[in-house]
Amino acid sequence: MQRRSFLKKAALGAAAGGATLAAPAFAQESPAISWRLASSFPRSADAIYSGGENVAKYVSEATGGKFQIRAFPGGEILPALGVLDGVQNGTVECGHTASYYYFGKDPALCFDGAVPFGLNTRQYNAWVRHAGGLQVLRELFAKYNIVNFPCGYTGTQMGGWFRKEVKSVEDLKGLKFRTAAFAGAVLMKLGVVPQQIAGGDIYPSLEKGTIDAAEWIGPYDDEKLGFHRVAPYYYFPGWWEGTLQVSLYVNKDKYEALPKHYQAVLDQASALATNTMIATYDAENPNALKRLIAEGAKLRAFPKPVMDACYKAAQETYAELSAKDAGFKKIHDAYMGFRDHEIPWFRIAEGSFDQYMATAAK
Repeated sequence: MQRRSFLKKAALGAAAGGATLAAPAFAQESPAISWRLASSFPRSADAIYSGGENVAKYVSEATGGKFQIRAFPGGEILPALGVLDGVQNGTVECGHTASYYYFGKDPALCFDGAVPFGLNTRQYNAWVRHAGGLQVLRELFAKYNIVNFPCGYTGTQMGGWFRKEVKSVEDLKGLKFRTAAFAGAVLMKLGVVPQQIAGGDIYPSLEKGTIDAAEWIGPYDDEKLGFHRVAPYYYFPGWWEGTLQVSLYVNKDKYEALPKHYQAVLDQASALATNTMIATYDAENPNALKRLIAEGAKLRAFPKPVMDACYKAAQETYAELSAKDAGFKKIHDAYMGFRDHEIPWFRIAEGSFDQYMATAAK
């Protein structure tokens, strides 16, 4: 009672004397900050695009609106594939993108996103968050003045839409296939002619026969673009993307200027956005696949000889890139070493359970 009386009198005395009570320390250390986030993804691809919007939402909520980030879809303030450059040079403070878009700049960057015959979602998450993957990736991104945060996973992607069936390796020769650059480098060894085409141009290219096949993401996203109407054969798996890890890229100078608790908020918001994206794809893809099949999509697995030939070509590509670049080799060895360490456990536990449930739960 005496303590409450003392505090009340002290406050009244300060007010009477014209004194100003100091604001809490946390409020003093929480400046109003406004950033822009450039996405590589169109707003129509809502599951993957929302990763950037969710980061902005979670950051605002955690800071009482003091730290605001405004997300822009691909092409609005930066070219969809210009996000890394824009963050690096400070045109925008941050971006949400996929690292394999920058294969031509540095193939090693792809280990932050997806590489052929790589990790799945669970394994990727374990590598970056527990097994040293984030450390080696941040060493790489420091060269580009960027701090990278894992910010979403799509799950294993589909192998794409084909106008004709792929029954053998011979069917790949001369095939004009829209795919990612790293996958294209591997497929070129088998006679494929890779095509780099923006998402919005894929459908008309397939319809006109300019290309023979195309991959995008998976059922939920593919359904929106209507590929099944012009290329009915839907292949799996997308071996070039056991999952796609999308990332939040933050300009290093801007990041280091943030209060420490804002830095922590960015990390936590990216982690929450990651979980939200995983849940969205896992919940929506089964429904979308059923609808696509009902509308005429013809589901096909790549024949094992085709998969084996692609795997062999991928190992040759990795060896060539490792011989040229010690930095690539360092990350490759860490990444693939972790993959090979994980696979036996996943085969025993997850794989056996999934295989049984696929036949039991009908």
